[in-house]
Amino acid sequence: MASDRGPPAGDPTLRRRIEPWEFEFSFDPRKFCKEACLLYEIQWGNNRDVWRHSGKNTTKHVECNFIEKIASERYFCPSIRCFIFWYLSWSPCWECSKAIGEFLNQHPNVTLVIYIARLFQHMDPQNRQGLKDLVQSGVTIQVMRAPEYEYCWRNFVNYPRGKEAHWPRYPPLWMNLYALELYCIILGLPPCLHISRRYQNQLIVFRLTLQNCHYQMIPPYILLATGMVQLPMTWR
Repeated sequence: MASDRGPPAGDPTLRRRIEPWEFEFSFDPRKFCKEACLLYEIQWGNNRDVWRHSGKNTTKHVECNFIEKIASERYFCPSIRCFIFWYLSWSPCWECSKAIGEFLNQHPNVTLVIYIARLFQHMDPQNRQGLKDLVQSGVTIQVMRAPEYEYCWRNFVNYPRGKEAHWPRYPPLWMNLYALELYCIILGLPPCLHISRRYQNQLIVFRLTLQNCHYQMIPPYILLATGMVQLPMTWR
């Protein structure tokens, strides 16, 4: 029965929530699912009401679908300050980054914050440059951490009744590795996180390859957070 599942029946977002298995499948940083998922919320001006919804890839990437959808909505008023928060299972590719940048240039009253579960093909120079350009244009991009997973679970997921606190606890290692690589992208440093798949894509293997520039430009606490880096003696 519907009354046995999900948040309180009076929750206006109930019909727009995704199922727990969808959230866990799409946002697990250890897995490389093909389907991209976007959870988003929009707030206008000083209005405390928040519009929440979700989206997936179609013939276009989910980011472009969102841009086309919001630009065509009757309630979209470019003259009013708008705050948009994205929770993405994959970071935007370079083409989507370009589309996002163009949308923001056309709508200067829009502020965009992006949380990502994984980096999409982060070794690709174009994808790296696209993310760097977004950050330089004023977009905030961060790797999802435990607070973001809990927030999404409570506000976007049709969790079973009484399971409000049963959001998935993923190992922080992957979050720290992606955060380190994102930092490299923003600073324009070469990749240090290398990811490969073995045994018919069932096993994900990663390794870190750090150069002198990484040690020189990345704050020690970011390197140490991975638990895989021993800093040079000269740093002590």
